[in-house]
This record gives sequence, C-alpha cells and structure tokens, in this order.
Amino acid sequence: MQRIDPDSQEWPTELRHIDPIPDCLWLRGRAELLSARPRVAIVGSRAPTPYGEAQARRFATALAQAGCVIVSGMARGIDAAAHAGAMDAGGRTLAVLGSGVDRPWPGGELAERLIEEGLLISEFAPGTGPRKFHFPLRNRLISALSAAVVVIEAAHASGSLITAHWAADQGRPVFALPGRVDHPMARGCHRLIKEGAELIESPADVIGQIAFPPLPFDAPAPAKVTAAKPRAQPQDNSPLSMREVSARHSILGALRGETLTADELADRLRAPLPQLLAHLTELELSEQVVRAPGGLWRLSVAGG
Repeated sequence: MQRIDPDSQEWPTELRHIDPIPDCLWLRGRAELLSARPRVAIVGSRAPTPYGEAQARRFATALAQAGCVIVSGMARGIDAAAHAGAMDAGGRTLAVLGSGVDRPWPGGELAERLIEEGLLISEFAPGTGPRKFHFPLRNRLISALSAAVVVIEAAHASGSLITAHWAADQGRPVFALPGRVDHPMARGCHRLIKEGAELIESPADVIGQIAFPPLPFDAPAPAKVTAAKPRAQPQDNSPLSMREVSARHSILGALRGETLTADELADRLRAPLPQLLAHLTELELSEQVVRAPGGLWRLSVAGG
C-alpha cells in the first residue's frame, strides 16, 4: 500500500479543485496508473441486463484498446464488466473504493485481479469497511479523475446518476447509452439524456471527444500490450491502433473552432499530406468532419 497527500508530486491535478478535497489517497496495485491519461469512467447498474453487461464490456474493450484508462467503482454489474473488459483487452483500469484498499468491497477474484493488473484507490484509511455514505463521496472521485463519464444502464434513482451529476458539476462531459423505453434499467440513462447528457451508440462516439496525449505523425507507434482476445468483439467497429487514434484526434483538435484547407492542416500538424488526406476521408465517412466548398475542412456538428 502507498499513501499520497495533496502536497505530493504524485497527487492528481484533477483532485486539487474538488470539494471536499480528500485528506489523502491510499493506493494498492500499479501506482503508476494514477498518472496515466486519458481516463474515462464507465458506471451503471449493479443489476444489469445481459445487454447492459455486454455493452459495458464492449465500451471498455474499445476504449482501453484506444489507449484510455477505464475508471469505475468495482461494484457488481456494470462496474465489474467495465474493469474486466479493460483487463481482458490488455488495457489499463483503476477502481475507486468506498472502503479501505486493504478491504476492497466486494472482494473476490475481480479485486485480486485489480491489485495485480490495475489499481485500487481510496480516500478511506486502511481497515475501513464499506459504509453507505462512503459511496456518494467515492463517486465524486470517479468523475473528477475522468475526462468523461459513460453511463450504461441505470435505474431512475441510481448511484450512477450521482456520479453523472458530480461530473456535470465538475465540467466533465456525460454520455449515456439508451435502452428499451419500457425497461426500468433504461430510465436513468434516458433521464440523463433529457437533462443534457450526450446520447451514444458506439465507443467511437466517446473516443471522438477525448483529448489524447499528442503523438507526432512521423513518430513510431507506441508498443501495444499483447492482449487476450475479448470474449465478445464489437462487430460494427474494428479497433484503431493507438497511432491512428492519436493522429485523428490531432486533426480534430486542430479543426476545433477552425476551418482549414488540407495543406494548412498538414503544415500545422507537420504531417505528410497523403496520410493526412487518408485520415480526413475516414473522419468524413464517420461524420466527424465536413468537406466545405473551396477545399476547406471543418468539424461537423457531431464532431464537436
């Protein structure tokens, strides 16, 4: 176990401006994951439908393969599926607990696996057991540590909605996956969408709005972790390499608030024009960018 305090260099910058600020954080597992970014939270029901559990795995797998760190609360159901999906894909994940890191709740195989492959985080001292009032506090850390929050299946009055509302208060984007209109586990997500959360249908909807660390076009692609084959691979999207994802996010970032020609983009990004045009074509097909008259490119409404 490791303890870090707010004045330490390891303290996450995202936690310097939340209320209340934790007195300290306790870590157990791969402590280096606390500095890894970008992070995306995936949360939802403790009693999901098979559809919801499959979607949690699908989103966690694709986001992890794209280079995101998956953040959740290690609860049964959607949280557990998200952590497992990330680790099964060879990706990175961390769990924020409502108990001490030496008493992870619920315990069992997932907790042991997270200690070995991921990271457990808690503001509660070792020896502290789970308490009902700990979990709303835990939720503010899940949202604060994340660049975005994805909600997959939640009842109308759900702890996941607390996380989403913390995220909105902290200025984090909230994404919600819709479900059947007659199913109680869809009501929470539908409520969030009515309140302004963005409706999502695929992991690409989230990836397109996450800021990734810059990666030069001419730099070698980062070494990929050898990943176990996911149990259920999404059929509608072939996962992009981290290099492709970073290159396309560089384009989207350069076009934010701008309308540029391909030559201007190439100069700004120091990218080979043929490679840039190939990425622009893919982004146009996915409706993230629009080709305007005069050879100009801009973000589509969906692209930001």
